[in-house]
Amino acid sequence: MVDNRSRSSSLEFDPLTFDEGLTPLPEYKAAGTTAVDFSGLLDEPVKLHEDLKSGCGGQLWPAGMVLAKHMLRYHRDELPRTRILELGAGSGIVGLTVAKGCILSSPLYLTDQLEMEELMKHNITLNGLDKQVKAMVLNWGEPLPQEIVEYKPDTILAADCVYFEPTFPLLMKTLQDLLELCPSTLVYFCFKKRRRADMQFLKAAKKAFQVKEVKDEDRPVFSREGLFLYTFSQKP
Repeated sequence: MVDNRSRSSSLEFDPLTFDEGLTPLPEYKAAGTTAVDFSGLLDEPVKLHEDLKSGCGGQLWPAGMVLAKHMLRYHRDELPRTRILELGAGSGIVGLTVAKGCILSSPLYLTDQLEMEELMKHNITLNGLDKQVKAMVLNWGEPLPQEIVEYKPDTILAADCVYFEPTFPLLMKTLQDLLELCPSTLVYFCFKKRRRADMQFLKAAKKAFQVKEVKDEDRPVFSREGLFLYTFSQKP
């Protein structure tokens, strides 16, 4: 992994150079079920019911696909020994993919707002993962649920959480709380840059955490689509 500052500042690779209008907002699609095997990385595809009736989090977004594939490709061997929590899970693509592709020794938590709880639970059952995965309401900015405090997750998955600017301070507060629970916690953070404001969150994260860009063989492809993948950890 390398610090983003050591990378080229070309338009292809530097998120700070993307113009506000370069990456359009996504188009919404009708409710339905999607199956994904990530080019054969999963023996059995993960199935995701997508439904926007409770909010845009109910749809499958590109950052979730990038992060899920990255975790399978590069971290499959270490994930079974970690305690995993997904923030802003929505339909649950990242967490469910990890649970589908790994034999976990601890439960995996999908977390989001109350409006998403029904969809998370539906997709857990759809994939036969009721014993391995648990859906929980976790509102950013509020005190962490006691169950999460006791669980002390050390691997945080977050995809496309940088979406609605007023929630940025709330997300930052929750990330800080989670990293305080366990000094070794590592956050895998993937997002699609849509507005200049999105980069304000990344700048704030660099002040609060140690931020490193993550190596991935697909980076030349997804970076051209305005997608970026980092890890956050406590500063030394």
